[in-house]
Amino acid sequence: MTLLARIKVHSQQICGLAWSPDGKQFATGGNDNLCCLFDVDNIAKEEPDLGFSLGNSSERKPSGSQGAASSFVDKPGITLDFPDPLYTVTHLTVGSEKHRWRHGAAVKAIAFCPWRQGLVATGGGSNDKCIHFYHATSGAALATISVAAQVTSLIWSTTRREIVATFGYAQPDHPYRIAVFSWPDCRQVAAVPWEGEHRALYAIAYPGGPSDMYGTKDRLKSRTAEEGCIVVASSDESIKFHEVWTAGRKATSFGSGVLAGSDILEMGEGIDKEGDVIR
Repeated sequence: MTLLARIKVHSQQICGLAWSPDGKQFATGGNDNLCCLFDVDNIAKEEPDLGFSLGNSSERKPSGSQGAASSFVDKPGITLDFPDPLYTVTHLTVGSEKHRWRHGAAVKAIAFCPWRQGLVATGGGSNDKCIHFYHATSGAALATISVAAQVTSLIWSTTRREIVATFGYAQPDHPYRIAVFSWPDCRQVAAVPWEGEHRALYAIAYPGGPSDMYGTKDRLKSRTAEEGCIVVASSDESIKFHEVWTAGRKATSFGSGVLAGSDILEMGEGIDKEGDVIR
């Protein structure tokens, strides 16, 4: 196993990671209340650099003693090490990120939209209690949903313009540990309460679900049969399977214009619109 890259842009522990669906961008979340976005081209090199084809030598200056692993400064915030002539290790430091988004608490939940390139959602911890939406190209904030709870995971629907969130500590206290919101109007369309004080710690999408066991014609046409359910890790030491995509299937394609006429997500490079908080 070979180390290809090391990212060190956070000042505290890393608690969230996510890849974009096209594999071109990568996001990290940390206990320092930051979410950082990277272009993959800066993280890993597809072809090994043998150390003797470095382009313009005036632009890359070696550092370190002779006989030791050589280092070359490739661009601001990025250093290439050559401990072995057959591969390089890319070190990314502060300044190498494409964007950095500051939150009110740690960022554990990060999700790239699978059907709208450039749309990414993040969830803040106990002192933030919001779901944030950003434009990955320009870095602009698009919208914020106040959920009165620690956001522990985010999962986009693949058949409808919706996103599901799971919650940890709620403040003020409420029983809901799972909620589904529509995009781009950020309206809550479903919520799942849990008994007791248990928290949803993390969730992932599962391609199957309850519909796997039901052979009825209606069930086989349901959204759960189409995109599955979610699997939630609970603080009561259990794993829960939840069917959250209950409404009929609806296409995620858009009409004319941006988001079928909505201006909340302008995909151009010059976007500077700040999002409203939806309560």
